[in-house]
Amino acid sequence: MQDNSGIEDSAILDFLLWLRVEKGRADSTIAAYKRDLEKFLEWVTGNGLSIQSLVENDVIAFLRDLQSMDYSDSTITRTMVSVRSLFMFMDIEGLRTINPTKSIELPRVPKGLPKAISEEEVNELLAAIEGDDPVARRDRAILEVLYGTGARITELVSLSLGDIDPIDHLLKVLGKGNKERIVPVGTFAMRALKEWLEPAGRGCFEPEIWKSRNDSEAIFLNRRGGRLTRQGGWGVVKKYGAKVGLGSNLSPHTLRHCCATHMLEHGADIRTVQELLGHASITTTQIYTKVSRDKLIESYRAAHPRALL
Repeated sequence: MQDNSGIEDSAILDFLLWLRVEKGRADSTIAAYKRDLEKFLEWVTGNGLSIQSLVENDVIAFLRDLQSMDYSDSTITRTMVSVRSLFMFMDIEGLRTINPTKSIELPRVPKGLPKAISEEEVNELLAAIEGDDPVARRDRAILEVLYGTGARITELVSLSLGDIDPIDHLLKVLGKGNKERIVPVGTFAMRALKEWLEPAGRGCFEPEIWKSRNDSEAIFLNRRGGRLTRQGGWGVVKKYGAKVGLGSNLSPHTLRHCCATHMLEHGADIRTVQELLGHASITTTQIYTKVSRDKLIESYRAAHPRALL
């Protein structure tokens, strides 16, 4: 942000700090808010206005300008949510008495269905990891844990050795907003984890001298003995996705989607899936029930006595 933005810049910086300290938002989330608000501040100052004096019609004018620039509805909505959140913060802190965004209706963004692959495709993917070398052990554990627990890739690479309970087959996962949750680990995933953590697995990646305690405590390491990064985890998933012909249809989040979808198809309670995935609201989890509509139609036609001729 520009140094000469004065109080405008200060309000935004305070808001971003509040998101980090008070709300525990992730760095990537804060960076997205920052980009949106920089765009907003540029528009405000470019039109000779100030954030403190904006009224509803000014904010609507900003919204119309975004729409005229051919931004997607999702981008516009995200930007406006950032602006609205800023004014809510300013109201809380007594920096403004009226929120000019309160009555503005945001563009509706249709919810897309998560992309899930079939159970057969998941099995094919896991079978594509061949051998018993350290890389194979690590990669097998990564894919098994992603599919077996529904963990996000950021959550997976953040796991430390103390987060595993090998007796009760549990993992302590640190999710969004620094909220901890305990998730069960299935037989296949726990077996893969234990094999990776043996001397013939993780032990082969351990350096003579650790660069940091963070690296030494990490469950998943790269070949240099450092904690595996989010990008590194992505690379593992894409590598085997390409091997079995899934290509762009596979990402770490795909396996999270598959975990939820396949559990619901096998009769899991939606609130159980909500807790497993760490969703704050059950409405987020409910979207997975739509993914199984083909399964519902298939089951209906097979079971209802008057469904077919």
